[in-house]
Amino acid sequence: MNDETLTQRHETVREYFRRVDRGDSSFADICTDDIELYFPKFGFGQGKDAIAELARRLDLEHLEHDIDGLDIMTSGDRVIVEGREWGTTRDGQTWPDGEISKGMFCNVFTFRGHLISKLHVYTDPDFTSSHQEKVQQLHRG
Repeated sequence: MNDETLTQRHETVREYFRRVDRGDSSFADICTDDIELYFPKFGFGQGKDAIAELARRLDLEHLEHDIDGLDIMTSGDRVIVEGREWGTTRDGQTWPDGEISKGMFCNVFTFRGHLISKLHVYTDPDFTSSHQEKVQQLHRG
């Protein structure tokens, strides 16, 4: 892969996060029509409609990513991103709490040409640590 392609893919990933943070559905324009999506507890979805369905189910009022602080790595057609996110649910709960929840995520983007053909998101879908039984089971403190 040449440097131009690498730079373009990294910028596409940053643009994806910018559009998601704005709630701009045009982020689908930088994805293939048959994009494969994975998100914990959602499972796999196929196509741009799956992304819209996931967004609906997440029920977030606000989402923001630390775009300047993203750690971006590339392996072949994959761009792996680790970073921080924060936000507010529609019922007013905010995250991270800075204690248990740190707002960490990892996304794996697979490219076909200049478009995202797979997006696998690895994050705790319990953004606000509301599942107290599991939090108490796992948290050391």
